[in-house]
Amino acid sequence: MTDRAPVHELRALTGVRGIAAWFVVLYHIRLSVAGLHGGLRDVFAKGYLAVDFFFLLSGFVIWLTWSDRLRTGGWACIPRFLQKRIARIWPLHLVTLAAAVALALLLRATGRSDPQFVFPELPLHVLLLQNWGFTHQLAWNDPAWSISAELGAYLLFPLLVMTVDWRRLPSWGLLTIAGGLLVGLHLAMDASTLGTDIPRYGLLRCLMEFTTGSIVCALWLRWRSASRAPVCAALVAVLVAGCWIAGAPETLVVPALFATVLLVLALTAGKPANPFELRWTHYLGEISYATYLSHFILWKAFKLAFVSDATAVSPAKIALYLCLVLLASIALYHLIERPAQRWLNRLPFRLREGLGEGRP
Repeated sequence: MTDRAPVHELRALTGVRGIAAWFVVLYHIRLSVAGLHGGLRDVFAKGYLAVDFFFLLSGFVIWLTWSDRLRTGGWACIPRFLQKRIARIWPLHLVTLAAAVALALLLRATGRSDPQFVFPELPLHVLLLQNWGFTHQLAWNDPAWSISAELGAYLLFPLLVMTVDWRRLPSWGLLTIAGGLLVGLHLAMDASTLGTDIPRYGLLRCLMEFTTGSIVCALWLRWRSASRAPVCAALVAVLVAGCWIAGAPETLVVPALFATVLLVLALTAGKPANPFELRWTHYLGEISYATYLSHFILWKAFKLAFVSDATAVSPAKIALYLCLVLLASIALYHLIERPAQRWLNRLPFRLREGLGEGRP
């Protein structure tokens, strides 16, 4: 017997991804919201941590979807895996990067400039290599740094699958490895926050958390039928959260907290009245990649067009901006992201047909 049975989408994980994406949006605008309560500002100031949840979630989902396929099909499956991952992340990245370039050219044409737009580094951003140690600061579309790091994880994922089979290890062994990865991340960063020096530590942060997410998936496959597993995982999450509140280092406890929360969400997926599986939260999750990639450049453009004092934006204008982000996310998802993904995934078959192959 194997750990795995056919698994459809875990809707709760899609829904929570949407909520996390909006925390990143609020993180980037928090200092400009006029009259924002200090407590809320402090909460939004931790919005950058949503990226760590994304890395863990990505490792979980990729392991769930691809580990058996790669292990069964061997090296021959790797090109298809990479094709589907590139089709997922690259087209929308190019569109938002093109919007950033257009904004930079508009600023130049009107005699203005923005240090965010570093033209000599543009080729690295086009190829999604900007966060592989080639640069010293974030540039162009800031959130895309994590997509660059994800690309590195995708390239290494087949090697992980071919090297280790989490199913063959005991649960205590998996927990030990996951703990070792996260302690290693903490020691390597030697910093107060996970957002420290992203160009230097961002790729490592992604690889460690992505791999931990794959272990969380292996544990979920093993424990998903255990009735006590959700309660035990929730108690561990509360304990780890308490350590964070008590002052334990963010770089040590937050990835562990998010890994435990991810396990709780997976174990409780499909349960009645799960708020992350409502139709609207699930849809926010579906369009979350568009939200994540578009909001930063849209905020820059919005401030140029509608805001004279970027340090004090009225709540009405903030509401307008958030509505624009939502509308842009919907449009980009349906008009760019999904059609481009489908087209690129079909591309090899079209090429074969063009060469006279694959016909009856």
